[in-house]
Amino acid sequence: MGRTVTVATCALNQWAMDFDGNLERILKSIEIAKNEKARYRVGPELEICGYGCSDHYYESDTLLHSFQVLRKLLESPVSQDIICDVGMPVMHRNVRYNCRVIFLNRKILLIRPKMALANTGNYREMRWFTPWSRSRNVEEYFLPRIIQEVTLQESVPIGDAVLSTLDTCIGTEICEELWIPTSPHIEMGIDGVEIFTNSSASHHVLGKAHTRVELVNSATAKEVLVATLDLEDVRSYRAEISSRNLEASKVTPYPRIKVHFALSCSDDICTPTNEPIQWKYHSLPEEISLGPACWLWDYLRRSKQGGFLLPLSGGVDSSATACIVYSMCCQVCYAVENGNQSVLDDVRKIVNDEAYIPTESQELCRRILTTCYMASENSSQETHNNAKSLAGEIGSYHININIDGAVKAIWGIFSTITGRLPQYRVDGGSVRENLALQNVQARIRMVFAYLFAQLSLWTRGMPGGLLVLGSANVDESLWGYYTKYDCSSADINPIGGISKADLKTFIQYCIENFHLMSLKGILSAPPTAELEPMKKGHIVQTDEADMGMTYAELSVYGKLRKIAKAGPYTMFCKLITVWKDFCSPREVASKVKHFFRMYSVNRHKMTTLTPSYHAANYSPDDNRFDLRPFLYNSSWSWQFRCIDEQVSKLETKDHKLEDVV
Repeated sequence: MGRTVTVATCALNQWAMDFDGNLERILKSIEIAKNEKARYRVGPELEICGYGCSDHYYESDTLLHSFQVLRKLLESPVSQDIICDVGMPVMHRNVRYNCRVIFLNRKILLIRPKMALANTGNYREMRWFTPWSRSRNVEEYFLPRIIQEVTLQESVPIGDAVLSTLDTCIGTEICEELWIPTSPHIEMGIDGVEIFTNSSASHHVLGKAHTRVELVNSATAKEVLVATLDLEDVRSYRAEISSRNLEASKVTPYPRIKVHFALSCSDDICTPTNEPIQWKYHSLPEEISLGPACWLWDYLRRSKQGGFLLPLSGGVDSSATACIVYSMCCQVCYAVENGNQSVLDDVRKIVNDEAYIPTESQELCRRILTTCYMASENSSQETHNNAKSLAGEIGSYHININIDGAVKAIWGIFSTITGRLPQYRVDGGSVRENLALQNVQARIRMVFAYLFAQLSLWTRGMPGGLLVLGSANVDESLWGYYTKYDCSSADINPIGGISKADLKTFIQYCIENFHLMSLKGILSAPPTAELEPMKKGHIVQTDEADMGMTYAELSVYGKLRKIAKAGPYTMFCKLITVWKDFCSPREVASKVKHFFRMYSVNRHKMTTLTPSYHAANYSPDDNRFDLRPFLYNSSWSWQFRCIDEQVSKLETKDHKLEDVV
């Protein structure tokens, strides 16, 4: 009697609409699984077409090509003698479902539609799919002819069922179903299902690993002592829990699809089982070091560009971006050192050298990353030195550019046409003049960034172009503290979903782990845009003074606005309690009003926000995550009046208490 089983779960680097590449990666994963003696292979959600197809799911082509890939998988000798569980969209009775298609030896066993769709944050599954609502029910699905020709099946079951093999029972969940209170695995376990699979497309959010692991642990803890692959351990553990057995005796059974196939062998008595995984939680700065770096590498190799160009200002944000690229180079070198041929092939294509082998992170960084410090008459020697020193430590190809000539040329044209020349605030100019002078500098830097991204490699006799990296953090985007179409307008932004506070923690991590000592000065300097003239050689412009709030306050506003779903009045009501020790209700009201004024005035900038690595649940990204109007009545008259009325009530109450005392 068999008791030990080997199953394989696969995390693949699938790409939306890349049917050839997706097929190749699925087949490779099945081959690896079989080589490791696995008898069941489960892959990621919607792996055949790729999870991020968005409105391409509406197209009949996407369904057609998914079935064409499925046919290739069914026909392949690689997929024989192993149960394969793949993800793809399926239309049943003119309704589109997000499905798992489970097959064995050219026969489809079950099409299992997703029952709970992800529809918050970045996810819009209800836009394209319908949840399967018939619990523990199956229907007849008539296969398209291209599949019938291979399977010799006219129809197969579709719905909420489980697989009953010769030695065990297997149940399927799909991503979001693990997160809901009534997860299918609960009832499945009571009904005798011994193995649960969950295919997922969940994205990385800073600190989310704890939640994900706890959910997996809770799923297994309801049924299994440890996450073992010894079926007898599962059975003996369950058999002694009388309350569970009472529930099992009256549960409505799941439809069982009989599979004449065993996951175990009859002579497996000496087969060792895996020990439970001891999960290693990364610290927050470690997650920043690893996650965005992998995202950058994936984007770079897929885009077939020659590297990155980063405007390096010498401040925390652009320095953090540079450090993430350096971390990426470290990971690439480590992968190559450990024999990862795929990574080596990719890096050779990127640097256009078929014999290249990266061994030093700094040397690879010099090939892949170009940094440029774009000085103006308002730039300090301190930021110039910081940028140069950091570039030297990480090894980037560094350029110094002075933009004053271009800035003066633009103002010369403006003056010739209008006969007027604006002045900075320190020289008696208005707020409008002062802002316009700053914006021209910022936008000129964007023009130079794209110019050098296109031609920098050409000037060095190398082919290809560079991707421009942005470095606006999530807090600045929320407030709108940047110039529209300046250096924040880039191709991609690895820190666009990370707060200023978290970036500072990451900078400290880089000092300690990458030994980048130039970061000490960058970390201690006050954040500044350096777009206004200095006074007696000293910087007078700082970010927090310009914004009228601290970065710490901005993070609080962002989390309340997005995560707590707080409008102006609710935010005020929450903060008068949270900040009661150092702010009066009137001061809280003033702060909340100022935030919402600036947020609403600048919201239009979100329509042009650079695509960024999504790592914060309060990101204001208008394109994917935070769907709001981009033109507001920024007076918020009704909302602010409610706040004022509440302030008056609180102050009247306080005065009465003082009179009593």
